[in-house]
Amino acid sequence: MNEQCIQVKNLTKSFSGRKVINELSFEVNKGEVFALLGHNGAGKSTTIDLILGLKCPDEGNATIFGMDAAKHRKKVFEKVGVQLQHTEYQNMMTVEEACMEYASLYKKPSDYKALLHSFGLSDLKKSYINKLSGGEKQKLSVVLALIGNPELVFLDELTTGLDVAARREVWRTLKHLKEKGLTIFLTTHYMEEAEALCDHVCIIKSGEKVIEGTIAEIVNASGKTDLEEAYLYFMGEEDLL
Repeated sequence: MNEQCIQVKNLTKSFSGRKVINELSFEVNKGEVFALLGHNGAGKSTTIDLILGLKCPDEGNATIFGMDAAKHRKKVFEKVGVQLQHTEYQNMMTVEEACMEYASLYKKPSDYKALLHSFGLSDLKKSYINKLSGGEKQKLSVVLALIGNPELVFLDELTTGLDVAARREVWRTLKHLKEKGLTIFLTTHYMEEAEALCDHVCIIKSGEKVIEGTIAEIVNASGKTDLEEAYLYFMGEEDLL
């Protein structure tokens, strides 16, 4: 039986009277790459915030390693790394200084120099973060999420802003980390990325689950030939192809 590290049960959240998440349920097994897919505004980032205890649900609950993140924040974040879409850094901080600061928060941090090398950032370690390109900042945010040597990492739109070569470089590194036992929860707009990395995906629309399963299960259920066509089919947009 697979060991679960995330359980989401009937999660519901409204803002200003509008339901952003509606009775959403799914599970993530240890050691897998799981993707939450949906358009902008579908509720992906809000779902991550609810799982991490950064926002409180109106109904339902979510646990990480059997714990409510809002109630057991220290224990949860000793095991969890997080890369969110918008990360703010101190002015005039270098890449290396940010890595050293993050590493100091953990008992057994990963080797940040090795991580910088894996993500092609070694030559930028003395650079000020505010001078980096958008893609370089994005890769740095992934490095920082991994510095704590987590068992589980959340990656929200991890390769947005990266060119094709850099995106594939990140994929190779994440596949290597998965082979070492890391569980990865990601959101992405790139169906090719989900196909390349993911064991399991959940597609949501307006905060509600449309379908979940393996890539093959979802493609087969749609009657299409790949995940991108299946995604458009389940979102009711196949006639746009």
